[in-house]
Amino acid sequence: MKLAVFGATGRMGLTVVRLAAEQAIQLVGAIDAANSPHLGRDVGELAGTGTLGVAVGADVASGLLGADVVIDFSTAGAFDALLRAAAHAGVAVVSGTTRLASSSVALIDRSAAKIPVLWAPNMSVGVHVLAEAVRRAVQVLGDYDVELVEAHHNQKTDAPSGTATMLIEAAQRGRASLVPVHGREGDVGVRKPDELGVHAIRGGGIVGDHTVHLIGQFDRIEFTHRALSRELFAAGALRAARWLLGKSAGRYELAQVIAGD
Repeated sequence: MKLAVFGATGRMGLTVVRLAAEQAIQLVGAIDAANSPHLGRDVGELAGTGTLGVAVGADVASGLLGADVVIDFSTAGAFDALLRAAAHAGVAVVSGTTRLASSSVALIDRSAAKIPVLWAPNMSVGVHVLAEAVRRAVQVLGDYDVELVEAHHNQKTDAPSGTATMLIEAAQRGRASLVPVHGREGDVGVRKPDELGVHAIRGGGIVGDHTVHLIGQFDRIEFTHRALSRELFAAGALRAARWLLGKSAGRYELAQVIAGD
């Protein structure tokens, strides 16, 4: 597999580069923003793996040359340009970029007519298992209150996290009447049965913790996933990239990767 990385000098991008080098995957492109201070530097040196002979560049088309698959951990604002370039170059896309606009989601569907595309807000197999457990528990425990607490490092700029949004959607598949309520302040009145409380913690170097509370009159059930390292998500993305290699054009999901192994 010949791999390109989009958002290559971000926290996740460098983790993907490092794991790819450890797994002897050939890296052929490292793409970053035009204002990145790392342009022109060897991405392997930035990732701590030693020289890989791949310089960080800002031109998407050049960065995709020779690639079979591109892994994307960038920003919602940069996502569309990557997808268009990948569709034009015939390069498969694995993306974990979150908070996409509806227009970007529509672009995924259009691009999937030309190339294989796998987008997931969380690349952890464990989180996908958690989401299914949450869906089922919320469905069965129809009178339990549902609350979600997510925690991330103090450099994270968005809330709720993409994973929290994924878990909200899983809970709503279990009980369609649930309505997210983001935090509470002031005299908000008693809790409504169909509220889904969503709360964000930001601090230190937390990689990513998510807990869904199902609270009844006499007991409470908690589903928790704690990411111990960003390598969790990078490993999931590389697993998805290997699985996507050689697939026909279409839109794929991480659940298919899990089932396909």
